[in-house]
Amino acid sequence: MLKGLWTTFKAAFETPVTIQYPEQKRPVRTRFKGRHTLKRYENGLEKCIGCALCAAACPSDAIFVEASANTDDVRFSPGERYASTYEINMLRCIFCGYCEDACPTEAIVLGDQYEMSYTDRASSIYTKDLLLEPVTGDAQLTPQKTEPGEFDRSVPLMQDPTD
Repeated sequence: MLKGLWTTFKAAFETPVTIQYPEQKRPVRTRFKGRHTLKRYENGLEKCIGCALCAAACPSDAIFVEASANTDDVRFSPGERYASTYEINMLRCIFCGYCEDACPTEAIVLGDQYEMSYTDRASSIYTKDLLLEPVTGDAQLTPQKTEPGEFDRSVPLMQDPTD
């Protein structure tokens, strides 16, 4: 009995491990899989080319992608197509990261944001507007106008596996 009392007495003077959320936020680990983000290139074009490989890889069928063709007057991505509709149902998502692995242009990334709450089912469906990262620096918003038959050749269409 004295051994138990000694353990209790010793623990009373230790610092607590409880974090007072939401005043203090615990940093996430490097491999944490949180809220999805659709990435952009430095010039503002979207990385998503509408291939729907992320939707095919999703085991819970939480992703819906609908592709449309880019034109010279209306260009969203450097490829021939772009995702005109991109939706993720966060109630179905299991945060496995298969969508991130399947993407050939590294357009979808599971970030470190974990604060997601919904008051109704409709707000749990994240559309393309909610998923796209904001434009930074001197980049232009999409859609962009390009010269006929040309687009920024400095943007790679596919990632080089040797990089």
